[in-house]
Amino acid sequence: MKGIYLVTDEAACQGKSLDIVVASAARAGAAWVQLREKKAGTRLFLQKALDLKAILKPAGIPLIINDRVDIALASKADGVHLGQSDMPYAHARRLLGHKALIGLSVETWEDVEAAQDLDVDYLGVSPVFSTPTKTDTKAPWGLDGLAGIRGYSRHPLVAIGGIHASNAEAVITAGAHGLAVVSAICSAADPFEATRHLVRIFERTNEEKPS
Repeated sequence: MKGIYLVTDEAACQGKSLDIVVASAARAGAAWVQLREKKAGTRLFLQKALDLKAILKPAGIPLIINDRVDIALASKADGVHLGQSDMPYAHARRLLGHKALIGLSVETWEDVEAAQDLDVDYLGVSPVFSTPTKTDTKAPWGLDGLAGIRGYSRHPLVAIGGIHASNAEAVITAGAHGLAVVSAICSAADPFEATRHLVRIFERTNEEKPS
């Protein structure tokens, strides 16, 4: 799960087409896209998933569905991201199969410990910093918390929450394998340039990190 991971928020797009934002991010080098729809009904959610799948599949970019295993199945998405109150990992894996990508949010140290025995594809460290796009989570981990998880967990870590170009390097240095961003791309005047800037920071920081 290395690279820039766009998590969609249609409200944060500020009138821009979600399809155009996602397509722009894909062209600029985003490695993963998660469709997050907290308010859309099932039919609309499914249609959006199918639309994004059509955009991302030719580029070989995985589409991850937030929360909804049924939408992931119906749209033939590449995987699902689960929160602590969503379907348990074991049930989701049974339904989606061994090839599906499954991520799991961790908001407390107890979550991190419980995930150690699960064959999830990555942990979403949530939130690293406070952010208005994630209002139902625990206290922020901060960079020290992220580094602590990196030292303990056997899983790749995707950091989310308040991440943007100004703090991306510090988050990568603290141990994140991937950077999940919402407003930094969705709310940008130019999503392509915003994504490309983050991709360049990610690549440069990883090149400079000691092996």
